[in-house]
Amino acid sequence: MTVSLMAGCGSKPAEEGTASPAEEESTEQEAPEETPEAEAPEEEAAPAGEAVTLNVFAAASMTETLEKIQGMYADVAPDVTLVFNFDSSGTLKTQIEEGADCDLFISAAQKQMNQLDISADPEVNEDGLDFVLEGSRIDLLENKVVLAVPDGNPAGIETFADLGTDKLSLLALGNDDVPVGQYSTEILTNLNLLSSLESAGKITYGSNVKEVTTQVSEATADAGIIYATDAFSAGLTVVDQADETLCKRVVYPAAVLKTAQNQEAAAAFLDYLTTDDCTAVFEEVGFTRP
Repeated sequence: MTVSLMAGCGSKPAEEGTASPAEEESTEQEAPEETPEAEAPEEEAAPAGEAVTLNVFAAASMTETLEKIQGMYADVAPDVTLVFNFDSSGTLKTQIEEGADCDLFISAAQKQMNQLDISADPEVNEDGLDFVLEGSRIDLLENKVVLAVPDGNPAGIETFADLGTDKLSLLALGNDDVPVGQYSTEILTNLNLLSSLESAGKITYGSNVKEVTTQVSEATADAGIIYATDAFSAGLTVVDQADETLCKRVVYPAAVLKTAQNQEAAAAFLDYLTTDDCTAVFEEVGFTRP
């Protein structure tokens, strides 16, 4: 209002070119808006994405698919370096429990994930371990357990039932502390074959599914119980597949860990694993979505 009133009075100082007090006040108020420093923060360049090393512990049966996805993800998130640790889920679970640097865990069975999840059944998580980040756990994939034979099938084994005949000299299985071994034990128990095969010395063991697959590929065993995806990747012949009357569903849970150094990046990568591009990679070798 002061500016308007003064503008209406033709005062002599104003006519002589001398700024009135009101005009000086107006000039002082408008000056900060014209100062370039006010826009300086917007003119600064956005910081480049920080390099992240993401440690992913995954079941050995995911080796081929995740290594392929690794190259794909480099185009999606160039600042993220994926470092994989592939082994049996039981071994990975133990490493996590002992303090290994892991951001994302993908297990080949619910048991090993449950043993790290405080929200799981306490009869499974007996030690009350609390490693799984709440809200991050999902069922990522499903696999099948199959009976595979070497090239040419020298022993002529065609079904799980043949494992109880003279056709079999040696069967390759996973150890009892790894998921593929636990599924195998369940199958053979349901077929009433486990005790007889053990007593006859017809079983050889591998520490993870890759070792079992190698024994079949090299024909050091007449047959092996492995995952469908590993049989496909190794080019082995599958002669039988376990249905749900022989063993439980083979579901792969995945979760970000509370101890992860890069929880946000781990969650982003896990989300990427659910995309259509990754689904195509998984389905190519025999995985399905649960």
